[in-house]
Amino acid sequence: MKPIIFTFLVLFAVVGVLVWGLGNTGKTIPIQGDPSLSEKSALDAPEMLYNFGRISMKKGDVFKEFAFSNPTDKDITIQDIRTSCMCTLAYLLLPDGSTKGPFGMAGMSGSTATDDTIKAGETRVIRAVYDPNAHGPAGVGSINRFITITDSSGGRITFEIKALVTP
Repeated sequence: MKPIIFTFLVLFAVVGVLVWGLGNTGKTIPIQGDPSLSEKSALDAPEMLYNFGRISMKKGDVFKEFAFSNPTDKDITIQDIRTSCMCTLAYLLLPDGSTKGPFGMAGMSGSTATDDTIKAGETRVIRAVYDPNAHGPAGVGSINRFITITDSSGGRITFEIKALVTP
């Protein structure tokens, strides 16, 4: 009987210390790619979320293109494009038909830096490419990934893709 009581007391003490410690930090732990934690960009987009629904690993990469525009009367420079996971890449489609990228997860899959100016009233397209095979057989299930564009003022616009990955 004494070992059980002792175990409960130790468990209670550990949980108490953890709750006390987290309660005293006064800080929140950011979730990578969470758009609510960033300054809003002046860039605007009619669609910022796309759900692929069920996708099979066997069929390979899927992509979604999101249009976004500069509704202001001033030019906006994009400084950074990044994704929330290495399984997702982003490409910036330019008006002349060329592309910049791929842009990926910061520090993991190439550059995130870009220097593209979107003139007042112009529109651009960002292509999100998701590889359902990137995580191997353990990568099945529900996913959500983010593509974040940061402008020169520090403002951000974030696009999200979701899917249910099947074998």
